[in-house]
Amino acid sequence: MAEADKFIDAWQQRAEALIANFAVGAPPYDVLPKSMMDADFLPAAQLNIELFFRFLRTGDEPGEVESEPLVARAVSLVRDGMPLAEALTNYRVGLTFVWNQVVGTPAPEAAVTAATSAFRLAQYVALLTGRIADACVDDVRQSRYDRIEQHRAIAEALLSGGDPYEWAEDSGVTIMDAYVVAVIRLGDSPPGILTELRRRLSGIAGSFLYRDSGGWTTLLPLRSAADVSAAIDSLADVLQPRKNTAKPALWVGVSAAATRDGIPAAFAEARVLAETGRSLRWPRMICRREDMVFEYAIATSAAAANLVRVLDPLDGQPVLTETLEVFILQDFNQNGTARELSVHRNTITYRLTRIAELTGFDPQTPAGISTLMSARVARRLAESRD
Repeated sequence: MAEADKFIDAWQQRAEALIANFAVGAPPYDVLPKSMMDADFLPAAQLNIELFFRFLRTGDEPGEVESEPLVARAVSLVRDGMPLAEALTNYRVGLTFVWNQVVGTPAPEAAVTAATSAFRLAQYVALLTGRIADACVDDVRQSRYDRIEQHRAIAEALLSGGDPYEWAEDSGVTIMDAYVVAVIRLGDSPPGILTELRRRLSGIAGSFLYRDSGGWTTLLPLRSAADVSAAIDSLADVLQPRKNTAKPALWVGVSAAATRDGIPAAFAEARVLAETGRSLRWPRMICRREDMVFEYAIATSAAAANLVRVLDPLDGQPVLTETLEVFILQDFNQNGTARELSVHRNTITYRLTRIAELTGFDPQTPAGISTLMSARVARRLAESRD
């Protein structure tokens, strides 16, 4: 392997590790603009690294199909109100950040390779920002851009308790009094998934879409209270992955508002449900309050901060931590827990007693297991926010 290839391989590995360890607001990532931190940031960064290093090695520019998820993401951000100049600046800043963290001041033996690579990076940034700018200009020229912007503004007004009629005058847009508010949150997802979701959601008749840093929120129109279940079922069908596509980790918090004044409260509830589902890796895509009464209560409780510390004594005790987890999943059945862990029932009893000694809460009593379960949920919610 040539010496230059060794440097490039090492830089790519560092870049991949840098993105894999990404944490919003934590050093060194705290220098990045907040407007970059949407749900597609990580998969887009991973795709950029893959395309750039291939370009660096081969000199072959990424094809338009390969870069389409990156371009579509930027177009979507601009549609949702980000100035084009900011979108282009963020793209350049993000790639420069990765370069500075990965290469920095190169060792003398790597200086020539670094200089050549920096030139390639400038070419790559110019290529991609040019494609993004062209796509955004083309998108603005299309008549549907005005309708997308109008719908976004109406959604924002409804969700914040504002008056949407200034956006709907003489436009033929029907604004209902009642809506199901559905907040969509993603886990690990492929590049461009938010753009794909927008395309699907925009096809729901009478709905309005709003995008924030976490994902999409859609308002589904209701003509009567009886329409709530049908609207949610229809949304679930729209969000199901298409054939031959990877299933994204997706959670949708839903809450119905019978009046327009109730939409902001429904939005707040749906957002908590979606983010709780994502944090806990809830087994179902649709997150309803009636299905998550316990988890929702913890997520909205002022006491959750105190509960987070309850399980600290089990840190460094993986066997006890696993036993408690399986005991809860087995509905507090010691025999079922023993079978799952392939140990004697008496071993489970001993471990549960040990958990009680360390934490002060006995998992074999209703009060004790309730506290430990609450602490388990509170800790996972806290970890997802860090």
